[in-house]
Amino acid sequence: MAELSTFARPYAEAVFRIARDGNALGEWSALLGDMASIAANPDMAALMSDPTVAATQLYDIFAAATKRSLSPEAQNLLRALIDNDRLGVLPFIASQFNELKNAHEGAADAEVVSAFPLDDAQLKELVAVMEKKFGVRLKPHVKVDDSLIGGVRVSVGDRTLDASVRAQLERMQAALSA
Repeated sequence: MAELSTFARPYAEAVFRIARDGNALGEWSALLGDMASIAANPDMAALMSDPTVAATQLYDIFAAATKRSLSPEAQNLLRALIDNDRLGVLPFIASQFNELKNAHEGAADAEVVSAFPLDDAQLKELVAVMEKKFGVRLKPHVKVDDSLIGGVRVSVGDRTLDASVRAQLERMQAALSA
């Protein structure tokens, strides 16, 4: 996996520079997200690894699957990835691009896992508290996991704040069995 991230980095950095200079960070983020989903599709993965499919055919199929009008820069990216047999790194390119975009914007993605669905007011309040805690503007991505029993777990990058009932019970069990 580290190898794929290494392959993805120069592409992500180049696309970031193009997007930043063209004031199109949001558009590129959405496009890369779509392209990453397409590349991760099992049918597309099989097509990408099929040696009988010509590069031009793969380009045409992949470009059509994006359901977008591709800019000349996006076309060049897609051709370069196909020519270098790197379509499979698109999920890593998208991820690294979003990290660069967030750093540029002074923001970070936050994975919020809650035991119960959060309404807009609860999420807004939670994000405000977490932004103070983590010291950065957060872009929350909410998931529900009833195995937490109650509370939330918030992950920002490699930092996690686990305020779930499940985590508290596990800490109590560890303390009691020590």
